[in-house]
Amino acid sequence: MSIAAAFAVPHPPLIIPAVGRGEEKKIQATIDAYRSVAKKISDIMPHTIIFISPHSIMYSDYIHISPGMKAKGDFGSFGASREKIEVEYDSELIHKIEKKASERNISAGTSGEKDRNLDHGTMVPLHFITEGYQGFKSVRIGISGLSPLEHYNFGVCIRDAVEDLGRKAVIVASGDLSHRLKEDGPYGFMKEGPVFDELATRAFASGDFMKLLDIDEHLCDNAGECGLRSFQIMAGALDGMKLESKLLSYEGPFGVGYAVASFIVNGTDQSRRFGSIYEDNEKRKLEGKKAGEDEFVKLARLSLETYLRTGKHLKMPQGLPPELTARRAGVFVSLKKHGRLRGCIGTIEGVTESIAEEIIRNAVSAGVEDPRFDRVSEKELSEIVYSVDVLGDAEDVDSVSELDEKRYGVIVSKGLRRGLLLPNLEGVNSPLQQIDIALQKGGISKSETYKIQRFEVVRHT
Repeated sequence: MSIAAAFAVPHPPLIIPAVGRGEEKKIQATIDAYRSVAKKISDIMPHTIIFISPHSIMYSDYIHISPGMKAKGDFGSFGASREKIEVEYDSELIHKIEKKASERNISAGTSGEKDRNLDHGTMVPLHFITEGYQGFKSVRIGISGLSPLEHYNFGVCIRDAVEDLGRKAVIVASGDLSHRLKEDGPYGFMKEGPVFDELATRAFASGDFMKLLDIDEHLCDNAGECGLRSFQIMAGALDGMKLESKLLSYEGPFGVGYAVASFIVNGTDQSRRFGSIYEDNEKRKLEGKKAGEDEFVKLARLSLETYLRTGKHLKMPQGLPPELTARRAGVFVSLKKHGRLRGCIGTIEGVTESIAEEIIRNAVSAGVEDPRFDRVSEKELSEIVYSVDVLGDAEDVDSVSELDEKRYGVIVSKGLRRGLLLPNLEGVNSPLQQIDIALQKGGISKSETYKIQRFEVVRHT
């Protein structure tokens, strides 16, 4: 026995008649597809249904599996408290999944449950499934801020655990697509919204899960999606399996993308080891980046790697070019991992004798002292991408019209409080947004009178 099928489904509470009160008729195609999914599950008669929900317990660095024997919930927060659902958990499978994750060094398990009640990302699919099929056990899993590959590999742990126990199981990956499809939608319109939905629905229709791993992080953030990590776990659970893939429906009349897809397992297919393919591709990309690094970035990398491997700061290397040793300047060192910021520390003005010393100092600080992140571990070093920004002299500005978020960074100051934001950052699309973020970083209120300066940078990547 193993995973017999998987389904990608949305979770709009209004699809429940007691919540929608007629509005659900506007997404009738989604309802019809949901009932088709429920019928397929009833025909399969799985022992266990594994639900993956972005609205379960979520941590930035840990995938949560709901513990215990049972759980229940209702739609009271959506005005339908009489709509109640209760499930029995498959505690043996939960324990096995947790063990498999530990063996793979994936940060996942049953610790840290803050709310035992079922979330709507789990209850909406349960509503349809239990109309025609009952008596099954459940596993409820959340998502995290971990990388796409770690979510995929956690899905592989689910598959392995299911096979070890001889379960007949079905995966239900709950998640809406973009929430930014229409101006009058819940979060307005962003051009990335329809682009994300097109990419996701193509992946569903073709069964090409590499598309789910390769979607750009910046695109995802601007699209306002909530289901991608659920789908990545589902993809991992289907690793190496031959599938019959169908996009059953897609619509978005309320400004949120709702897609329903089915993936029926029809044997094995070794060409569908997408996690291994993705990992190999990422390694090649990183090696290419390293090969193209200039002296500034190479020095930052050498500095952090030396510190983490020896516990000592790098001594100034011999033979560095004059542009690193002949002048002082403020320097910011930024670290990214899998496209996401992993640390960033810098100085507005030079506090050491040279740019080289500034880089050596700030690279270590970015890796171990940025309060927003855990310190970088030695095992992460091969995955880190570095950039070094060398700041030009700051100059006062009298008007926002003198700023350009792509060309200039900004410094806002009030007394000893100062906030800085570098130029040309993803997600920062106007000088006013730049100033707002810099004010927050400096602990300065918008109502205060503050000074604005601009500066240019030379960015080394």
